[in-house]
Parts: sequence; C-alpha cells; structure tokens
Amino acid sequence: MNIILASSEAVPFAKTGGLADVATSLSEALANLGHDVTLVLPHYPQVMPQGHNGRFKIQPYGHPFAVKIGKRLQTGRFLSAKMVETSLSVVLIDQPDYYDRPQLYLQDGTDYEDNCERFVFFSRAVVELARQFTTPPDIIHANDWQTGLVPVLVSEELRKDPRFAGVASVQTIHNINYQGRFWHWDMPLTGLDWKYFNWKQMEFYGELNLLKSGITFADMITTVSPTYAREIQTPEYGCGLETVLRNRRESLAGILNGVSHADWNPATDWLIESNYSLKSIDEGKPICKADLQETMKLPVRDDVPILGMISRMTDQKGFDLIIETSELLMKMDIQLVFLGTGDRRYETFLDDLADRYPDKVATYIGFSEEVAHKIEAGSDIFLMPSRFEPCGLNQMYSMIYGTVPIVHRVGGLADSVVNVTTSTLSAGTANGFSFDHYTGSAFIFTVQEALRVFEDKQTWQKIVQNGMSTDWTWKRSANQYVDVYQRALEKIRPTPASSEVSENPPSTTPPTTPVDVR
Repeated sequence: MNIILASSEAVPFAKTGGLADVATSLSEALANLGHDVTLVLPHYPQVMPQGHNGRFKIQPYGHPFAVKIGKRLQTGRFLSAKMVETSLSVVLIDQPDYYDRPQLYLQDGTDYEDNCERFVFFSRAVVELARQFTTPPDIIHANDWQTGLVPVLVSEELRKDPRFAGVASVQTIHNINYQGRFWHWDMPLTGLDWKYFNWKQMEFYGELNLLKSGITFADMITTVSPTYAREIQTPEYGCGLETVLRNRRESLAGILNGVSHADWNPATDWLIESNYSLKSIDEGKPICKADLQETMKLPVRDDVPILGMISRMTDQKGFDLIIETSELLMKMDIQLVFLGTGDRRYETFLDDLADRYPDKVATYIGFSEEVAHKIEAGSDIFLMPSRFEPCGLNQMYSMIYGTVPIVHRVGGLADSVVNVTTSTLSAGTANGFSFDHYTGSAFIFTVQEALRVFEDKQTWQKIVQNGMSTDWTWKRSANQYVDVYQRALEKIRPTPASSEVSENPPSTTPPTTPVDVR
C-alpha cells in the first residue's frame, strides 16, 4: 500500500508527547512490512534538534504550492528530510509564518490564537502533497485534531477527482480530551461550505470541532488501545463525543501502541550505566539502580525499593492520588523519584516533599531523556496511577526494563498490565499491579501489596520475567493497522466516489445562530 501518515509532531523532528513517538515508530513499522510510507509533519525550525544534519538531510521536495485559507491564497513548500538510519520517507510542510515559532502549539502556557488557521493549512497541505504523488496514495492516515480536517477534504474534495477516487482516510484518536475546538467564525478558514457546519458533522455546541470532523468523515477510526475505544463511547470518557462515536462504532477499532526497541532496549541503551537482558538482569539492574540513586542524590541502598514516575504533572496522571497518600508513602521504607513538568501546584508539592524527605524523595522538574532512561532501568517499581490513559507507553518501557508497573486499570493500562493474582501467577501472565477504583485508598493498598510481593524475590523474578518476555514491538500493532486500512479501502473501492465536481462555490455566509449538538 501507498500510505501518507500525517501528524503534527514526530521524532526526532518535534515532540511534546507520545504522539511523536507513535507517528515515527508506526511509520517505520509499516515501511518494514513492505509498504510505501510517507510521514508528513510541519517544519518547526526553532525546535529541531541541534546537530540534526548528521541524522537527516533537509532539501526541497516536489513543487511549491498554494492553498486557499479563507479568502486568500497561502503559499508553502515541501521539504524532504531523509533519515540516515531508516528508509522512511519524511516530508516537512514549510511555512515560516505558521511554524517557525519557539513552541509547537502554545507560548507561555497559552495556545497560539491562530492554531485553527495553522492546522487548516497543514491539513490542506497534506492533501496537496497527495495530489503531487505520481502514484495516488491508497491511505491518508490522520492523527488527532490537528489533522482532523484531512478526512473531510479527502471525502468532499480529493475523491471528486477521478484519479483519487480510490483514496481512503483513517482518523486516529490519541487523546479525546484535545479536540481542536474553535469559534464558529473560523469555519470559513476551512474553505468548506457552511452546510457542513451542522450538529451531525463539524459543529459542536456552536463551535467548529476539528476532531469531530475527522471522526465523522473518516472511512475508519482508530484509538490507541481496545479498552479506550470502548471507554470513549461512554459519557465518563467521551468528552461529549460519545454519541458520535457510538454512531460510528462499526468503523471504530482499538489498537494498542507498540514501542521502539531501537530506543528502548536495556541490552543496547547507551544512556544507562550497565546494559542487561533478561539473562543478565541480576548483574546489570543493581548497577543501574545505584547509578540512579547517585544521579538523584539519594542514599545508595540496594535493599530499598525505588518507585519511579515519569509524567506530565497533571490531574490526569494521578498526581492528586500522590498528594492524598504522600504521608502514608513517607512512612514506608521506599525511595520515590519523579521526573516531569506540569501544573505548578504539583511541581511545588513534589519539590517541597523532596526538601522535607531528602533521603526518600528526589524530584527533577523538567525533562531529560537521559534521566528518563535511568529511571526506567534503575527503578524497581513504576507508578502510573492515571485517572484515564488512552494507551500509555511508560508501562511498556518499564516492563521491557524489568521494572514492575503499578497502574489504574483504564485504557491501554488495562490492555497491557496483568494484575498479580494467584491465578495469573500460575498462568505465567502476571506482569504488574493494578487497581480498579480511582481512590487514594485503592492506590495505597496496591502499593503496599506490591511492596509485600517485592520481598518474595522468587515471585518478583517471575513477574519481571513475564514483562520482559512479552513482545511490545510495533510489528503486531502495524499488522492490525494494515487490516484497518484494508477495511477502509473496501468501503470506497467497490463503488468509487463520483467524479462530478460541484459547480457551486462554498458559501461565505454563516448560519444565523450556531446550532447546539444534542
């Protein structure tokens, strides 16, 4: 298949979260399966990694283009960024007015005012890239709200051209909390007729909703775990889009993310003190543990369990549970290591906790790839008590490194972590600890249970072995995406879209009153 995968970020070019890892890793996995894959994202010169010329070379690609944004034409160009370590094709959308900025989406904690315009342009540029392909793509795969307009453009514009009548679209939801909601007067920026601004398609309580648009028009929809696909069809997790998703449930699939062993593998990881595998973990992991304690200025003790946490410091990630149970945690013979940034109140609390208990708590406010790897390799237990979690990657990184996760049983955490019980231990599937109710008492009980089992070295070794023996790579997930692509193609190719193009230009008059979705 010829696939275009569109994402607002991808490693190593630009990253704010897991979307960047997923976009690149999935693209590489699909290419390794023999598909022609083009990964496309905006060109953000100010956030490019320093010294990138040694890793990828940027040069012009294709032809300059212009797309209509509102009533004016906006120009741009394509750049090729060939990475030396992979055959993956990467195209950057270059438009300095939109993307040559110090951050991807916001500055000083506030969203850029023109974010709608920036990503309408990006979506139209993706479709323009498809038009320049010598061989039309089979699939255009959009990711999150920043590319939510792409399935609309594929359905309502691109497929009207007979040459592209067989192009199918897929929309992936990485986190339904972020929907790309803008006031209704941004609708003209899309270049689409106001008729699409209705409660069944692009409108959401009087606003333009780009993620809803992608969900409505895509041939297939995916989420990043099977459990999350079910959860977002409920009012508790659907963020207002649960009815839209239930109406499209026959086209909705949940696929658990994989991880890249090129970046996360204790046997080859150059960022950790000692490499190890399942066979050599007894020798290598204690060295990494001592190194983590030294790095974070904690007492070097082999007997004390280290509980690590790498996360955005927000309510979603369970930091309210950490605060609620902190005094109980401090009574335990443990060490806690935190890495991340987020809400100021959580940063301040964890800094203060480290000041009060310097022998028990170490906090790194910020982000360091090196420290992240050291935490995964040096910790005994990884904390991931998320209120909700579409997929999560750190629980899988942890198991690969022989670090046992404690998780709230939601989303991808429920799909990847098998709770330790007598039966799961007997079956050889137990790889972590989980709790069902999002309460401080449930969390602290699970921590206590994990610490109890930690003292039983033989049982703990079995749990570690189960996690490290599981194949967490992208190969399985990539094959499932191929199945979804095939389902999307089957929907449109038996009866190709009409080649007739409407002679009526898009309306420029908005509805008198924005309509609320019901």
